[in-house]
Amino acid sequence: MWILFLGDVVGKPGRRAVREFLSRLRSHRDVDLVVANGENVAGGVGVTGPVIRELFDVGVD
Repeated sequence: MWILFLGDVVGKPGRRAVREFLSRLRSHRDVDLVVANGENVAGGVGVTGPVIRELFDVGVD
């Protein structure tokens, strides 16, 4: 089983990077599970529903 752990995903730039690269990483490395540190994913206001759904939609488990 391959697990990909993404460090601190910070704000819009971090979400953009995940959106741009995650599907390629998942398929290239045959990743089974993706875990992301999302405490700063909403640009310093923690985790909000819309941004966490955005990460789920692009493949974060």
